[in-house]
Amino acid sequence: MYIKRKLSPTLEVYKNLRNSFFFIKKSSHRFTVTVGVGGNIGDVRRRFKHLYNYFKKDKRVGVVKISSILKNPPFGYENQNDFFNAVVLLKTSMQPMIFLDYLMRVEKKFLRKRSFENAPRTLDLDIIFFDNRHINKEKLQIPHPKWSQRESVLIPLTDIQR
Repeated sequence: MYIKRKLSPTLEVYKNLRNSFFFIKKSSHRFTVTVGVGGNIGDVRRRFKHLYNYFKKDKRVGVVKISSILKNPPFGYENQNDFFNAVVLLKTSMQPMIFLDYLMRVEKKFLRKRSFENAPRTLDLDIIFFDNRHINKEKLQIPHPKWSQRESVLIPLTDIQR
């Protein structure tokens, strides 16, 4: 069950009353990773719930905290449905490039298709922060280059920092 709150004419927040936050007590994982989660095809809120359950069962990651879900308009390619976005805080022992490959496999498992930049998608997973690391490679930039310019990241981030 979700509680919906309107932030502005174009922004809504959905808070899941049953499992807004998960905390892991102990973790042998070394790194804390902030992952942006998004999508706008199908029942995205339900897919997010399945994703969180997938993460909870996967021993390669530990779920620390998840944000509320933000509904916001698309940017870039605007002729598409609104997006749902959230942030999840994970623990992992994978190195950044291996973790990126892991996230791309998770996207594929959830039927992500890459047709063109900013295209509609079932699931989009972006590494926002990876501990305090700074990486600037062709395939991976950490912190995410535009995280501070996107409400779709900033609003969920403030939710997990409470």
